[in-house]
Amino acid sequence: MAPAIVYEDLVRFDASRKDLGVRHLAGVDEAGRGALAGPVVAAAVICDPHEDLIRVRDSKLIREPVREELYEAIVALSRSVGVGIVEPDEIDRSNILRATLKAMELAVEGLGIRPCRVLVDGIHRPAVDPPVETVIGGDRRSFSIAAASIVAKVTRDRIMRSIADEFPLYGFGRNKGYGTAGHIDAITRRGLTRLHRRSFKIHSRS
Repeated sequence: MAPAIVYEDLVRFDASRKDLGVRHLAGVDEAGRGALAGPVVAAAVICDPHEDLIRVRDSKLIREPVREELYEAIVALSRSVGVGIVEPDEIDRSNILRATLKAMELAVEGLGIRPCRVLVDGIHRPAVDPPVETVIGGDRRSFSIAAASIVAKVTRDRIMRSIADEFPLYGFGRNKGYGTAGHIDAITRRGLTRLHRRSFKIHSRS
């Protein structure tokens, strides 16, 4: 589907919420929930449509170089952006759902503007003051959530690349902590690092 058509659909969804009198609409999404290593990261974005953001969509559908470009544009053009990060040790102390919700709460708290409504991808509601609307498949339906998905993904990818040199045998710069065959092989041969989520069931390759 053409970028302009996708963009128009995403913007239309958000506009339907603003028609209800919502002035500042925030989209929230996470990255890294299913990874075996590294933090879970959430982003909250208050951003109006702009011609430079016509390629915005679910971050998983965008190539990495384009995501990086869109990240810079979103940060530059947004009214406000907040990011929440929860590290692996805290994920292990609670669980990944609670950690993800905490990251979302931190992201909303980090906004410089208090949103009138928060659109969250998925079915779980973070404990924040503004009214929350959960949107299943929100990163493919809402412009604000799609923008947040890009900010969360790029932020987390940069974190994983920045620590890749500390653990060169695990390929974090490539796999971003997800359970690729190469990553599982590295765990099988060398064990877990401090970045791994020990509460996750990580199956070695026999």
